[in-house]
Amino acid sequence: MKDTPSEPPRQDATAPPPRIPVDCGDLGMRIARDGTWYYSGSPIGRLPLLKLFASVLRRDEAGIYWLVTPAERGRIAVDDVPFIAVELDARGVGHDQELLFRTNLDDIVIADAEHPLRVETGAEGGPQPYILVRDRLDARLARPVFYQLVELGAEERVGEAMVFGVWSRNIFFPLGTLEE
Repeated sequence: MKDTPSEPPRQDATAPPPRIPVDCGDLGMRIARDGTWYYSGSPIGRLPLLKLFASVLRRDEAGIYWLVTPAERGRIAVDDVPFIAVELDARGVGHDQELLFRTNLDDIVIADAEHPLRVETGAEGGPQPYILVRDRLDARLARPVFYQLVELGAEERVGEAMVFGVWSRNIFFPLGTLEE
C-alpha cells in the first residue's frame, strides 16, 4: 500500500540507527590567533585542505572546538577564534547599507541579525571586533578591516546614550559609546 500525502513517511525497519561519531580525542591541531592552522606544531599551508577542515569545524555549547565527520570527531585548540575577517566591502549607504566581510578562508558574511557584529575589550584593553560566521564560529576583524569599518561609522542615540556604530541591513551595530 502506498503512503498518501496525509500519512507520515514510513521508517524503514531495516535502516541502521543514526551513526554517532567516534571520539578521537585531541587531534594535535591548533588555530593560532593570526588564523594560521597547525598540525603537530607545523603550519598547514594548503588552502583547499584548510577549507575542508573548516567545513567540518564545530563549536559545542561548552566552547570546545571539534572537527566532526559522520564517522569521527576530534578536538582542536583555537587560540581566539577560527577565522579572520580580512576584507570589507560596503554596499549602499545609511540604514540600507550592507557590510560584506571575506574571511581568510574565503567565507563571505554579511552583517545582519543572523551574523551580528560585536566589539569586546581585549586583554590589552583595546577593542576586539568580531562577526559571527556560522553556528558559534566567529571571525575577528583584522585591524585594517576594523579601521575601514570605523570610517563608515555614525553617531546614533540608543536610549539615553550616544553610540558610535555602523548600519548593515537596517540593523545598527554599536562599536563604542561616546562621551557627552
